[in-house]
Amino acid sequence: MAERQFHPDTPELRAEWDGFAWTEANAKAAAEIVARYPAGRQASASIPFLDLAQRQVGAMTDTQGWLPIPVIEFVARELDMPPVRVMEVASFYTMFNLAPVGKFHVQVCGTTPCMLRGSDDVLSACFKRGMKKGHTTEDGLFTLTEVECLGACANAPMVQINDDNYEDLTEDSMGKILDALAAGQTPKPGPQVDRTTSCPEGGPTTLKKMAERNYDYRGQW
Repeated sequence: MAERQFHPDTPELRAEWDGFAWTEANAKAAAEIVARYPAGRQASASIPFLDLAQRQVGAMTDTQGWLPIPVIEFVARELDMPPVRVMEVASFYTMFNLAPVGKFHVQVCGTTPCMLRGSDDVLSACFKRGMKKGHTTEDGLFTLTEVECLGACANAPMVQINDDNYEDLTEDSMGKILDALAAGQTPKPGPQVDRTTSCPEGGPTTLKKMAERNYDYRGQW
């Protein structure tokens, strides 16, 4: 896991982000989010508010998005919380980027199942396209991070790129995904082999009719 540190709070950063405010659409979304929680419990909305803010920053910068400290302070004001408490949330959850990232944040799982199934080959495809762990490519397109388990062990090795998972990867298939993204295309997320979700390759081996329709087997038990 790469080190997680807040991006320096410089005068230049303040000049760029001190005026951050919700867009009209996000202001409506924020009101709907905070209304889910009882009065006095608005701190519970800190995670969805940070996610909403990160996505807005992403839309503003044409990146996956990140959380400058002035933006975190904005979220704190919106929820009537001390900024440090919101910073604690942002720094705990790795879904929040504490420093600028590229248009595509490539998070490669390096935990044991993925490692045994070829995560080094996945990283090799990234390295061959100029990526380095913890860095963004000069064109601003890709940021590469090696992370711990992303929860798709049955389909290892896998990566998460922004909101999508790509699974059952090889160096070749990972390279094709990266090249497609660089070309402005949308590669198919999920398994990159002949399987649906985490079913066996080639299709199910039991309860096969369930793959065709919601078949009721109970009469055969």
